[in-house]
Amino acid sequence: MKKVLPAHVLRASVASFLVAALAACSSTPDKPKPVDLPANVALLGVRQAWNAKLGDVSFPLTVGVSGSTVAVASNNGTVLALDGATGRELWRASVGAPLSAGVGSDGKVTAVVTRENEVVALEAGRVLWRQRLGAQTYTAPLVAGGRVFLLAADRSVVAFDGQTGRKLWNQQRTGEALVLGQSSVLLAVGDSLVAGMSGRLVGMNPANGSTRWEAAIAAPRGTNEVERLVDLVGSVSRVGNVVCARAFQSAVGCVDALTGRLLWTKPALASEGVGGNDTAVFGTENDGNVLAWSRADGERLWSSERLRYRTLSAPLAVGRSVVVGDGTGLVHFLSREDGSALTRVSTDGSAIAADPVLAGNTVVVVTHNGGVFGFQPE
Repeated sequence: MKKVLPAHVLRASVASFLVAALAACSSTPDKPKPVDLPANVALLGVRQAWNAKLGDVSFPLTVGVSGSTVAVASNNGTVLALDGATGRELWRASVGAPLSAGVGSDGKVTAVVTRENEVVALEAGRVLWRQRLGAQTYTAPLVAGGRVFLLAADRSVVAFDGQTGRKLWNQQRTGEALVLGQSSVLLAVGDSLVAGMSGRLVGMNPANGSTRWEAAIAAPRGTNEVERLVDLVGSVSRVGNVVCARAFQSAVGCVDALTGRLLWTKPALASEGVGGNDTAVFGTENDGNVLAWSRADGERLWSSERLRYRTLSAPLAVGRSVVVGDGTGLVHFLSREDGSALTRVSTDGSAIAADPVLAGNTVVVVTHNGGVFGFQPE
């Protein structure tokens, strides 16, 4: 039985918490003080288009986006679908139990996972089906091709029929004894299901779960379970067939998801995922530095120290901006060219609890206190 490193804490504070817990390398009890922010330069116009209210969020929430529909969820099992352009509530439902993972949606079927290891599928706010899982799950379900796919903490991958909940297949893999209680990688690329397994991206046949290819972004190292922990963590950056991802406290790398060829990998120390566009991959490090690597070869493009120790989310690339949320509820828009500040906007003063996402032309963020905010940049 695998041991799960608890991480169903606020995602925005996961980096500092886990570095202390895993490395035990801090010689002082005090966290570094977040860097003071200068006056907002306001070089980019960003307006708050809407906001909505949900319950507290302290599990590894992934905001589900399908077209213009945004799906979010709270600790207590409330699931909410919104129009991303206007914030209009489309439906709201409760699955009746606290959540450990979510939200996955294809715009029709929406799925979450409870702490009781039950995957629950909904349609238009109505529960379609429930199925028991064999292990804890922290990665949001993937809803695609009429199916619901789950990546559990024991590194099993399970597929269910999206309408009936009938189990289609279950593939179990072996791996290290310790796994990270944080969202990993699960997405569709072409006709392949791509999952994070330890430090590897694995391409699978979605019809039966058989493995097509594997590509190692990082390899386990060290002599004990903690030192060997290299789980991949979402979010990822996908452009075409190229998927770029982060291995926990180890590396960032890119893989051709059609062939499984590793394009490049670079050392990087952080526990949040990455973002990117067609030319660059962006990441936030443990110390709050924001980095950009060339998507072609992984060479460093720039590094920004403007947000050091501010407990940052994974970045989101939007137009000429790189967007990151911080532990005080601020959302920072940085230049994609050099990381310089363009503007920042505020939410409700609680930490950003999920990586920012883009729905149409709206940047959506969710806070620990359950605020859901839609911002529209110029």
